[in-house]
Amino acid sequence: MANNRIGRINEELQRELSALLRTVKDPRVTGLISVTAVETTTDLKYAKVYVSVLDRSTAKDVMRGLRSAAGYLRRELGHALNLRSVPELEFIQDDSIDKGAHILELLRGLDKKGD
Repeated sequence: MANNRIGRINEELQRELSALLRTVKDPRVTGLISVTAVETTTDLKYAKVYVSVLDRSTAKDVMRGLRSAAGYLRRELGHALNLRSVPELEFIQDDSIDKGAHILELLRGLDKKGD
Protein backbone atom coordinates (compact mmCIF):
# COMPACT_ATOMS: atom_id res chain seq x y z
CA MET A 1 0.00 0.00 0.00
CA ALA A 2 2.83 2.40 0.80
CA ASN A 3 4.40 1.83 -2.64
CA ASN A 4 1.22 3.04 -4.34
CA ARG A 5 1.27 6.19 -2.23
CA ILE A 6 4.94 6.87 -2.95
CA GLY A 7 4.32 6.27 -6.66
CA ARG A 8 1.44 8.75 -6.69
CA ILE A 9 3.53 11.31 -4.80
CA ASN A 10 6.40 10.83 -7.27
CA GLU A 11 4.06 11.43 -10.20
CA GLU A 12 2.56 14.50 -8.60
CA LEU A 13 5.99 15.92 -7.76
CA GLN A 14 7.11 15.33 -11.34
CA ARG A 15 4.03 17.06 -12.74
CA GLU A 16 4.33 20.07 -10.42
CA LEU A 17 8.08 20.45 -10.90
CA SER A 18 7.67 20.37 -14.67
CA ALA A 19 5.26 23.28 -14.41
CA LEU A 20 7.36 25.16 -11.84
CA LEU A 21 10.57 25.02 -13.91
CA ARG A 22 9.10 27.68 -16.18
CA THR A 23 8.80 30.10 -13.24
CA VAL A 24 12.46 29.89 -12.15
CA LYS A 25 14.08 33.28 -12.70
CA ASP A 26 17.67 32.04 -12.67
CA PRO A 27 19.19 32.92 -16.07
CA ARG A 28 21.07 29.60 -16.15
CA VAL A 29 17.80 27.65 -16.23
CA THR A 30 16.89 28.12 -19.89
CA GLY A 31 16.17 25.94 -22.87
CA LEU A 32 14.17 22.76 -23.13
CA ILE A 33 14.32 21.10 -19.71
CA SER A 34 12.18 18.11 -18.80
CA VAL A 35 11.73 16.22 -15.56
CA THR A 36 12.03 12.57 -16.55
CA ALA A 37 11.51 10.94 -13.15
CA VAL A 38 11.27 11.56 -9.41
CA GLU A 39 12.28 9.06 -6.74
CA THR A 40 11.18 9.87 -3.20
CA THR A 41 12.37 8.07 -0.08
CA THR A 42 9.69 6.30 1.95
CA ASP A 43 9.90 8.85 4.76
CA LEU A 44 9.41 11.72 2.25
CA LYS A 45 12.55 13.51 3.43
CA TYR A 46 14.49 13.44 0.15
CA ALA A 47 13.60 13.30 -3.52
CA LYS A 48 15.91 12.65 -6.45
CA VAL A 49 14.73 14.62 -9.45
CA TYR A 50 16.07 13.35 -12.78
CA VAL A 51 16.29 16.16 -15.32
CA SER A 52 17.02 15.98 -19.04
CA VAL A 53 18.41 19.02 -20.87
CA LEU A 54 18.17 19.21 -24.66
CA ASP A 55 21.21 21.45 -25.18
CA ARG A 56 24.11 19.43 -23.80
CA SER A 57 26.50 22.41 -23.93
CA THR A 58 24.51 24.25 -21.23
CA ALA A 59 23.61 21.20 -19.14
CA LYS A 60 26.11 21.90 -16.35
CA ASP A 61 24.96 25.50 -15.98
CA VAL A 62 21.32 24.40 -15.96
CA MET A 63 22.05 21.87 -13.21
CA ARG A 64 23.84 24.54 -11.13
CA GLY A 65 20.87 26.85 -11.60
CA LEU A 66 18.42 24.15 -10.53
CA ARG A 67 20.47 23.36 -7.43
CA SER A 68 20.47 27.06 -6.63
CA ALA A 69 16.70 27.28 -7.08
CA ALA A 70 15.95 24.14 -5.02
CA GLY A 71 14.73 26.14 -2.02
CA TYR A 72 12.33 28.18 -4.15
CA LEU A 73 11.01 25.05 -5.87
CA ARG A 74 10.56 23.28 -2.54
CA ARG A 75 8.60 26.22 -1.13
CA GLU A 76 6.36 26.38 -4.20
CA LEU A 77 5.77 22.62 -4.01
CA GLY A 78 4.68 23.10 -0.40
CA HIS A 79 2.06 25.62 -1.53
CA ALA A 80 0.86 23.46 -4.43
CA LEU A 81 0.73 20.05 -2.74
CA ASN A 82 -1.01 18.92 0.41
CA LEU A 83 1.91 17.10 2.06
CA ARG A 84 2.93 17.08 5.70
CA SER A 85 6.56 17.61 4.73
CA VAL A 86 7.96 18.55 1.36
CA PRO A 87 11.10 16.55 0.49
CA GLU A 88 14.48 18.14 -0.08
CA LEU A 89 15.22 18.13 -3.78
CA GLU A 90 18.38 16.70 -5.32
CA PHE A 91 18.72 17.32 -9.05
CA ILE A 92 20.46 14.67 -11.14
CA GLN A 93 21.20 14.98 -14.84
CA ASP A 94 19.48 12.22 -16.79
CA ASP A 95 21.14 11.30 -20.07
CA SER A 96 18.93 8.31 -20.89
CA ILE A 97 17.31 10.20 -23.78
CA ASP A 98 20.75 10.80 -25.32
CA LYS A 99 21.66 7.15 -24.86
CA GLY A 100 18.40 6.07 -26.48
CA ALA A 101 19.01 8.37 -29.45
CA HIS A 102 22.55 6.98 -29.82
CA ILE A 103 21.28 3.39 -29.80
CA LEU A 104 18.62 4.29 -32.37
CA GLU A 105 21.31 5.85 -34.55
CA LEU A 106 23.42 2.70 -34.30
CA LEU A 107 20.44 0.54 -35.24
CA ARG A 108 19.70 2.72 -38.25
CA GLY A 109 23.34 2.40 -39.29
CA LEU A 110 23.06 -1.41 -39.16
CA ASP A 111 19.90 -1.26 -41.24
CA LYS A 112 21.66 0.75 -43.96
CA LYS A 113 24.61 -1.67 -44.03
CA GLY A 114 22.23 -4.58 -44.50
CA ASP A 115 20.78 -3.09 -47.70
